[in-house]
Amino acid sequence: MSFRKDYAVTADGPRAVTHDEYMYAGALSFCRRLYARSLVGVDVAVMGVPFDTAVTNRPGCRFGPRAIRAASSNLAWSRAWPSAFDPFERLAVVDWGDVQVDHGFPAQVPEKIEAAVRAVHEAGAATLLLGGDHFISYPSLRAHAETHGAPLALVQFDAHTDTWADEDGRIDHGTMFYRAVKEGLIDPARSIQVGIRTTNDDPMGVEIFDAIKVHEEGWKAAAAAIRARVGDAPCYVTFDIDGLDPSVAPGTGTPVCGGLFMHQALAILRAMQGMTVVGMDVVEVAPAYDVAEITALAGATVALELLCLYASRPA
Repeated sequence: MSFRKDYAVTADGPRAVTHDEYMYAGALSFCRRLYARSLVGVDVAVMGVPFDTAVTNRPGCRFGPRAIRAASSNLAWSRAWPSAFDPFERLAVVDWGDVQVDHGFPAQVPEKIEAAVRAVHEAGAATLLLGGDHFISYPSLRAHAETHGAPLALVQFDAHTDTWADEDGRIDHGTMFYRAVKEGLIDPARSIQVGIRTTNDDPMGVEIFDAIKVHEEGWKAAAAAIRARVGDAPCYVTFDIDGLDPSVAPGTGTPVCGGLFMHQALAILRAMQGMTVVGMDVVEVAPAYDVAEITALAGATVALELLCLYASRPA
């Protein structure tokens, strides 16, 4: 009698084809990738960051990494559509598991996340982080700036700018890009935020292509604005799931009406192929507020699209 493999634990390597597994069974690795901490020959490590104590509204996105992994099994049975290539054939991708943070020592959390990302970089791999709340982008950016040089360009999909002033070093998911600009981690002149629909009178020099512009001018205009702003600069792409409209992504802590729809977001990401992406994250999926797992599926689909984007970067 022959048995199907559970590729998350028995795959022959990080490039193993996984299209013959059940979608509803097995370990919950991202897209049925091999769980591994050994990064020899690995291009990208998918890392969960189950942290949500920096939220200012509804908590629960500590369960986001698990929910995204579960939803991603729906995407692993075939090549990513409509991609002309399979990112898992171009890239050696593993699921690294989760960054362990101790919520009893909140001041240590940023250092733990930064150290984990840095360790992956030192092993020669890039990272795709699954949050967790949006604060996790800050320690991730610190590690990326150290690896790739500061400042980096930032491409942010979000309902909120997350550049509200912070002079006290708060661990807060609404102030981390203020700190990133102030610390020189990102270059506001090469950075852009897409889908914004909340008021912040000081965008700190970052270009805003808000949700109204996306709806009125179209996804092609948004993609053109991103490419014009970033150029060939090394860029970090962060996707807050609340950048999507709550009708397609209700499972998040701070939903705002009037957001992007999935076809717009995915079209923009596909139009970004060929850019010099060095790091990626998907954050703020809070499954307790989800409906039929559509937000988790949206997060998983965006994460897979980010891997296609990374696989398209210049050699």
